[in-house]
Amino acid sequence: MALSGLYAMAQGDSSFGIKGGLNYSANGDYFESASDVAENPDRNIGYHIGFFGKIGASKVYVRPELVFTKTKSDYQNSEFDMSKLDVPVLLGINIVGPLHVFAGPAFQYILDTKFDGIKIDDVENDFTVGMNIGAGVNFGKLGVDLRYERGFSNNEATFINTDITAVGPSRIDTRPDQLILSLSLAL
Repeated sequence: MALSGLYAMAQGDSSFGIKGGLNYSANGDYFESASDVAENPDRNIGYHIGFFGKIGASKVYVRPELVFTKTKSDYQNSEFDMSKLDVPVLLGINIVGPLHVFAGPAFQYILDTKFDGIKIDDVENDFTVGMNIGAGVNFGKLGVDLRYERGFSNNEATFINTDITAVGPSRIDTRPDQLILSLSLAL
């Protein structure tokens, strides 16, 4: 009897939907990078689009997501682009009214990397693990959230005996370190 009651309560606030938004990669120094936005408005700006599910009671929920993410980072005036699939699994708590906070692991699978337009095949690990933490507000079926993502797994691309090292770094840390602004719509 108790198990069926928990199931019914979880189903009451469950939903799924679509999400998308902007990512801001700062290579670990958000304030310095933000001061350059006036000069280069698209510097370190990427995007994401995907799906989410939400399973939970009125106060606590679990929110798995499947998201395609495209990031762009600036390294010594050279551009590093990365495409990846992200799978955050978030545990959230509804604080008051429409406000909620969440955190959880984020699993990333790197699909493609390019440094100044040159495809990089030598990233240490295609699969990495990180953390998402953030807050959001929901207005009916529409939601907005802001989160911070940081990769935990050491992961870098290394360039040896190439022309790339003459114009940029010889190693690039490919772990995500970004702010993510999302708009979601429950279907």
